[in-house]
Amino acid sequence: MDRAQKEKVVEELGQIFESSGVVVVSRYEGMTVAEMQDLRARMREAGGSVRVAKNKLAKIALEGKAASSISNYLTGMTVLAYSEDPVAAAKVIDAYAKDNSKLEILGGAMGETALDVDGVKAVAKMPSREELIASIVGCIGAPASNIAGAIGAPASNIASILSTIEERGEAA
Repeated sequence: MDRAQKEKVVEELGQIFESSGVVVVSRYEGMTVAEMQDLRARMREAGGSVRVAKNKLAKIALEGKAASSISNYLTGMTVLAYSEDPVAAAKVIDAYAKDNSKLEILGGAMGETALDVDGVKAVAKMPSREELIASIVGCIGAPASNIAGAIGAPASNIASILSTIEERGEAA
């Protein structure tokens, strides 16, 4: 890899570290190509990405970035998992690590906040952006449906009362 290629990789990694909601560092020693492709596919489905890069280049890209706290995790065979959604990458990595003992979570960063292994697992348990949006929409929509039900209820009550009176009148 020549100097220009290294500079390009450092620039790409710098953009990843700046724009990602979460970055998780894991050790992948012993994983097969098929297992890595499976991890990449799962991450893609969740809206995240996986990147294997030279640790030295990643450390250079981290200089001056909010996620610089993860540089001490960059030793050995490491893989970076990241996503804009602050929860997606952590969820996928945590789930994959439970299924595959060859993937070991080392830590990560959420903005300026450093995450250890337990921190990454705690983030993985949080609801995703889509789940939060659905919850908020449900909370906003519930009062509107209650109001619509309350407005419609008196009309149906009056109609049932009138039909009962009509039935009584016919019976008499």
